[in-house]
Amino acid sequence: MPSDKTAVIAWGSGEDGQLGIGNNEDRDLVCQVKALEKYSVSSIVAGSRNSLALCEDGKLFTWGWNQRGTLGQPPDTKAENVPSQVKALANVKIVQAAIGGWHCLAVDYQGRAYAWGGNEYGQCGEDPERDETGRLLRRDIVIPQRCAPKLEVRQVAAGGTHSVVLTREGHVWTWGQPWPPGDIKQIFVPVRVRGPQKVRLIAVGAFHNLALEEDGTLWAWGNNEYGQLGTGDTQPRSQPIRVQGLSGLTLVDIAAGGWHSTALTSAGEVYGWGRGEHGRLGFGDDKSSKMLPQKVQLLAGEDIIQVSCGGTHSVALTRDGSIYTFGRGDHGRLGYGRKVTTGHPMKVPINLPPPESVSEEEEEGVEGCWRASLIACGGRHALALVQWQPSENNE
Repeated sequence: MPSDKTAVIAWGSGEDGQLGIGNNEDRDLVCQVKALEKYSVSSIVAGSRNSLALCEDGKLFTWGWNQRGTLGQPPDTKAENVPSQVKALANVKIVQAAIGGWHCLAVDYQGRAYAWGGNEYGQCGEDPERDETGRLLRRDIVIPQRCAPKLEVRQVAAGGTHSVVLTREGHVWTWGQPWPPGDIKQIFVPVRVRGPQKVRLIAVGAFHNLALEEDGTLWAWGNNEYGQLGTGDTQPRSQPIRVQGLSGLTLVDIAAGGWHSTALTSAGEVYGWGRGEHGRLGFGDDKSSKMLPQKVQLLAGEDIIQVSCGGTHSVALTRDGSIYTFGRGDHGRLGYGRKVTTGHPMKVPINLPPPESVSEEEEEGVEGCWRASLIACGGRHALALVQWQPSENNE
């Protein structure tokens, strides 16, 4: 049964309905996604222009931009501003999902992967149709279908026009258009990425990729225009190369935005590199790009447990359930209640009313607050899972 003391919240741009609140308005303060309150949501994903939520029982809900079939159902409308279940996946238990530029991936509990949305670069794992001259014809996959059928998948990650999966053996496979369109031929059949071994986590940006091995070694490959590979230069890499400047650190999580990257240590410290415009790296007023990982000193001491990177902004979650945002601030994407662009991480106020179930307790003097447990940063919006926690000082 869903808990009446949990909620999904959203803020930022609502132009394509990606906030899921029943309209297409921007919100510069957090608001609750009411349509999901009766479900036990366990995970959330924010894409460039759409969103999804995954429930404990494996149900998958999508909302937002739908012109390319990115919601997993026929694009009868250009956008949907209320979450709806992906019916084609109703009979399988989905355990993890990802959103790319205009396609989505998901994996079920048996390790079977699915794809849907735009497929003109083969990012859904199917060779696009061509005309008699050989010219590619756009064919969107509007209903989720199996992809990478020979692989037992543990995690999926989606880039601008390519897909990456991590198998249960710890191997990384990829297909689609891994570079900016026109730079390299598309790959329609999954190919194994050579180099990283025993990988436990992958993260994908617009056109760059990260893979974290079990021993803590971090690899990167792909586009490197802004130093997002962390190699000390801006040369692209078609094969994985070790990220520099992180030796001696125990890495526990990674994240990739459009053109920037982050790594999180076991000590709760954040390292950022890549494109710095708009302050998305969190280095204060320094908005220059960084070609090597640097510690985000402005988050030192906050005990960060998760970082999520979007197109031009970033979100960080602390162990005590606080949310910090930094980067580009228009469309309310930082959640501060005002349009501000800043590289200084600032706390997002979670000012939701208490759950209805505690209203009686509040009358008796029992108070509490909402604390976040998971964050997801998209192109111009963000999502979070929050739980209601009674104040500890109440008897």
